[in-house]
Amino acid sequence: MHKISALIFVLFFPFCLSAQELDSVPKKEKVGVKPFIIPAALIGYGFIAKGDNFINDFDKSIQRRLHSSNPNPSERADDILRYTPAAMVYGLHLVGIKGKNSLVDATGVYVLSTVIMGASVQTTKRLTQHVRPDGSDQHSFPSGHASTAFASAEFLRQEYADVSPWYGYAGYTIATATGVLRLKNNKHWFGDVVAGAGFGILSTKAAYLLYPEIKKLFKTKPGTSYTLIPGYQQNRIGLNFNATF
Repeated sequence: MHKISALIFVLFFPFCLSAQELDSVPKKEKVGVKPFIIPAALIGYGFIAKGDNFINDFDKSIQRRLHSSNPNPSERADDILRYTPAAMVYGLHLVGIKGKNSLVDATGVYVLSTVIMGASVQTTKRLTQHVRPDGSDQHSFPSGHASTAFASAEFLRQEYADVSPWYGYAGYTIATATGVLRLKNNKHWFGDVVAGAGFGILSTKAAYLLYPEIKKLFKTKPGTSYTLIPGYQQNRIGLNFNATF
C-alpha cells in the first residue's frame, strides 16, 4: 500500500473546477452510533481472528482451501478494482448525473476519508506486525486493498444513495471482489480483509461527519479562485490544487 501522501490520488478523469463550487455547502451528516456498528464489528472480528481461537482456525481453513485451488496466483485486478467505485463517482458527474454534493465537496470528502483510512491502516499494520499468508512481509493486518475498496464503495453509496441504491450495491460488489482477490492471491487472511472493510467504511463515514466542520475553517474570500487538475507522475494519479488570491 502506498504512503498516505500517495493515497491522495482521487481523480481518474480530466476536469477543472472553479471557486464557485468550493463555496457550496456540503450536506451535514447526523451523528449517531448506528452507522458505525457494522464497521466496528468488522474491525473487531479481524482483531479477534488474530488470537488463538476457533475464528483464527476458521481463517486458516479458508486460506488453505483458496490457495490449494489457486497455488500460483497471478490476478492483479485487485490493484485497479479497489479504486473503481470512486472513479464511478467522477464518471457519473461527467455524464451529468449529480450526486449528493458538488464534485469539489465530494472530492474533499474522499481525500479526507483516504487520509483517515491510510493513517489508521498503516498505524495498525506497524503495531500488529502480522505475517502475510505467503510470508512476503509482516504487513498483513488489515488489508490495505480492502480498506481502499470499501472506503471507495461507501463513498459511491453516500453520494448516490438518493439517486438509486443500485450504485451502492455495485460499489460494494466491486469492493467484495477486491477482497476475494486478495485472499486468492494469498496476500491476506480472511480476518485481514474483513477488518480492512471495516476500516474503509468507518473512514468514509467519519469523513462525511468531519468535512463540513473542516471546510468552515477555509472559507473562500472574495477574489479568490481555485483550480483542481488531475495529474499523473511516477505511475501514480494525483490531484493538483492551485489557488489565486
